[in-house]
Amino acid sequence: MNAPFVGMIAGMALAFAGWFGGFGAFLLVAALGGPGWALGRWFERGGSVRDVRDAFERSRR
Repeated sequence: MNAPFVGMIAGMALAFAGWFGGFGAFLLVAALGGPGWALGRWFERGGSVRDVRDAFERSRR
């Protein structure tokens, strides 16, 4: 998928959340969409699940 299409889908998801769930749902979708986008972009560029797991384990110590 190309970036404009993904942006359109994200915008539609935010619009539906805002219309049917109110402003709180809009903020929740936007707040969860940002980290989801970042992780997806990171995996796309060669990141691995093991790296994410290790980062969380290091932060617990």
